[in-house]
Amino acid sequence: MTADSATESASETARIVASLKRIMKSRAVTYAQLAKDIRLSEASVKRILSRATLSLHRLEQICRALEVSIGEVTRLAAEQSAEAGELLTLEQEAALAADANLLACFYLLANGRTGREVGVYLHADEKQVRRWFVKLHTLRLVELRAGLRARPRTTTAIAWRKDGPVRRLYEKKAREEFLQSSFSGPGEAQHYRSAELSDASCRVFLRKLERLAAEFRDLAELDRSLPSREKRAVATLLAARPWVFSMFESLRDK
Repeated sequence: MTADSATESASETARIVASLKRIMKSRAVTYAQLAKDIRLSEASVKRILSRATLSLHRLEQICRALEVSIGEVTRLAAEQSAEAGELLTLEQEAALAADANLLACFYLLANGRTGREVGVYLHADEKQVRRWFVKLHTLRLVELRAGLRARPRTTTAIAWRKDGPVRRLYEKKAREEFLQSSFSGPGEAQHYRSAELSDASCRVFLRKLERLAAEFRDLAELDRSLPSREKRAVATLLAARPWVFSMFESLRDK
C-alpha cells in the first residue's frame, strides 16, 4: 500500500467514524449505552471512536446497536466527503421558486423518492419527469443517473435563505398552515416557554437550537434511502427572539 492510499484509507475511516458519531447524537445514544450494547467498556468505545481504529467486525457490531446498515453509514460518509450543500445559491432558489412543480420534484428527490414515485405524486408522465430532472441537473442540484434516476447534490433538509425567493413566496402561508394545530396528536409536540434570560444564556440557547436543527438534518439524511412507505413528511419550527406578550405590554402602558 502506498503512502497516498494509506492516507486516503485513514481519511475514509475518519469520515465513517464521524458519521457514526452523528448517528449517535441524532438518536440520543450515549457512549455508555453503545458500550453496553456491544459489550465493551465505555472507555474502550471512546478510544475506538476517538482514534478511528475501527475493524469491520466492530463496525458491524456498532451498526447493529444503532439499527443502521453499513451501507447507510458509508453513504453518509460519502455525502459528507462530497460536501452536500445545505444552502442553495440565489440562482438555484430563484429557479425553484419560479416553478412549483420543479420545486416539488426537487423536494421529493432530496427525500429519496424515485423518478417513478415523483411521476405518480405529481401526476406527470416519464417525459415530463425527465425534463424536470434535466433542469435540476442544469442547476447543479442533482446528478443524472441511468434510467429515470437522479442523485441529489444537496442535503435532505435544505436551509432556505432568510430573505430568499422561496421563503418570500411560501413562508407566510407555510407558517400559518403549520401552526393550525393543537399539536396534541400522535407524533406531534409543542413546547412554549417564556422567561427572562441574560445575554450569555440567550447565546447558549441559540447555539443549542442550531445543534438541534443539525440533528434534524442528520436524521433526515439517515432516512433518505428508506422506502417512502416507511416514512412521512415531518416539519419542525425552531425559533427564539426577544419578545414580550402584547397583553403584558398593554398592562404596563396602563
